Amino acid sequence: MVTEAAAAPTLFDRELLRSRRDRAQRLGPATFLLERVTEDMAERLSAVLRNFQNVAEVGTADDQVARALAGRFDGYARIDLPTRESEPLALAAESLDLVISALAFQFVNDLPGVLAQIRRALRPDGLLLAAMIGGDTLTELRQSFAAAESELEGGISPRVLPFADLRDAGALLQRAGLALPVTDVDRIVVRYDSAFGLMHDLRRMAATNILVERRRTPTRRTTMLRMAEIYSERFADPDGRIRATFDIIWLSGWAPHESQQKPLKPGSAKASLAEAVTKAKS
Repeated sequence: MVTEAAAAPTLFDRELLRSRRDRAQRLGPATFLLERVTEDMAERLSAVLRNFQNVAEVGTADDQVARALAGRFDGYARIDLPTRESEPLALAAESLDLVISALAFQFVNDLPGVLAQIRRALRPDGLLLAAMIGGDTLTELRQSFAAAESELEGGISPRVLPFADLRDAGALLQRAGLALPVTDVDRIVVRYDSAFGLMHDLRRMAATNILVERRRTPTRRTTMLRMAEIYSERFADPDGRIRATFDIIWLSGWAPHESQQKPLKPGSAKASLAEAVTKAKS
């Protein structure tokens, strides 16, 4: 009997994300993470020894990546992620040699579904290269808010987005049917005068709380002040400035093709591990 797959849980309010991005533009966007990703993406693509003709950039909120890379390719399209994730991406099957994405996938409710659609849109031996926020990003802010709320309000509310780690990302690539999956992390530590400086930058990055289960009432002033105190007590350098961690997870995978390397079949090795260890000791 065939059963329908369970719908992905709705964690993020993507309508709110759009309004937060509009606010970030009015404030003057903080783009240092996107600048880092743009530079790294250009370097990573330069290291790939093949030509890509038809390229789509999926979900990136800013045009910075397009301005840096579009001139390298014959065809370059920017594709928005739909606000309602039941809607499909505007990608035709086997139409693309390369799909890239910069700092968008962390806000996707059904990331397995989006990756599966990208896999279908790639031609055989086509590449997905994406960067997303993940890992221990904003762990300091998360811990400081949790401690302040536990102390003053008797409970904790969700404030920092749940982020995928390397193992999660690699599993998602495999689940989508991408071959030769590779993931790695670029950790960036940014220093601020106070937790309030960090939170101002998060507003300018459209990276404030868009969780569906977020608290809908304003945070009490005493809780905010206590959070900032705890942050300074636990995560300040000797000069008094605080640290904020941002982990950028890089994902790459290829649409399967017969020319790609294949893993060895079990039992096909010509020498055993025991023999190799014995030789190393002799």
